[in-house]
Amino acid sequence: MPRPLGELEDAVMTRVWRWNRPVTVREVLEDLRDDRSIAYTTVMTVMDNLHQKGWLSRRQEGRAYRYEPVSTRAAYSAALMNEAWASSDNAAAALVEFFGRMTPEQLDAVRDALRVVQLNDVHVDAPERAPRETH
Repeated sequence: MPRPLGELEDAVMTRVWRWNRPVTVREVLEDLRDDRSIAYTTVMTVMDNLHQKGWLSRRQEGRAYRYEPVSTRAAYSAALMNEAWASSDNAAAALVEFFGRMTPEQLDAVRDALRVVQLNDVHVDAPERAPRETH
């Protein structure tokens, strides 16, 4: 399970995911400097750490590395949601609470996702339960 990314890790990964191509530390640094003052070595360390954690792959190009994401932001988000849900002692209650906090736009996204899943022949219908015995 991925642990949530720290603020700077998320800022780096957001750029790498958005650009969707191999990137250098220098490119990420220059973009980050639009928002904050940050040192090259800080960005290099963060990207190296992300590589060590398995979030980025890299290949050497001259004296520098080019980094690419190992998975998508959607896969990262899904893994975080799945882990949070799996850690609940009452999964149904957690989902009810989760859905209850959603905006109308988020609920529309859930409906769209369920349609896509069903179009891919994955059924999300509740399994039929055997009737309970009464005494």
